[in-house]
Amino acid sequence: MRPTVLVGLIGTGIQASRSPALHMQEGEEQGLSYQYKLIDLTRLGLGVEALPDLLTAAQRLGFDGLNITHPCKQAVIPYLDALSPDARALGAVNTVIFKDGQRIGHNTDWYGFAEGFRRALPDVRLSRVVQFGAGGAGAAVAHAALTLGVERLVLTDVDPGRAATVVNGLNDRFGPGRAVVGSDVAVDMASADGMINATPLGMEAHPGMAVSASFLRPALWVAEVVYFPLETELLRTARAIGCRTADGGGMAVFQAVEAFRLFSGVTPDAERMRRHFASMGA
Repeated sequence: MRPTVLVGLIGTGIQASRSPALHMQEGEEQGLSYQYKLIDLTRLGLGVEALPDLLTAAQRLGFDGLNITHPCKQAVIPYLDALSPDARALGAVNTVIFKDGQRIGHNTDWYGFAEGFRRALPDVRLSRVVQFGAGGAGAAVAHAALTLGVERLVLTDVDPGRAATVVNGLNDRFGPGRAVVGSDVAVDMASADGMINATPLGMEAHPGMAVSASFLRPALWVAEVVYFPLETELLRTARAIGCRTADGGGMAVFQAVEAFRLFSGVTPDAERMRRHFASMGA
């Protein structure tokens, strides 16, 4: 009898998620009976206030864990028993493991972004980078950016207070002055080597771009966290201008690689998962 793994994803508007197919295909390859369920708050007519009940239900039903996505990555934290060092530092959780009656929060997003970026843009300048978005994904991506060697990260968010909280945490971990809150997008973009979109803008449910096309120029690289669609308006516009780009697929695949290992205790084949993700089309 094959070992069983039962996991799911909680978030809003997630019917198009590739996570179930990505996890279950790799589970099949590893000889596991691997089930991955979507718990779509939109389809259920629920909000983040349902998180305590959903976590309890998943535990009682024998789930091994859950992935957590927008808009629950920070809201889920009060309902967990423990956090990994990464999740605690970032203040955001995208993977919850149920073990021995405990709920343990992890963050695999930052690793996912870093691995995807290294492969897509291995030799770009990292002196000064502008990032849009300081929510759950944004906190993880900002951590990844400084881990990758970005010398100065300018962080902009619709909520300046949220950006300031992330910046303060980054400077505590990486050293004073490594991150600052953006004040003037035009000025910040004019002196940047690259930009990162860590907002939901570009998703099917959130069309648009975090920055005006007028601020893009050929020498700028552009990295995206949105992966559905894989070619967002931002990436399409940037490529047309001549920018080097990294789509959100790398983050999607490599955060899943680490989540799979946490869920199952089995180390997946990252390259096989990357090929499977690519085969799903844009």
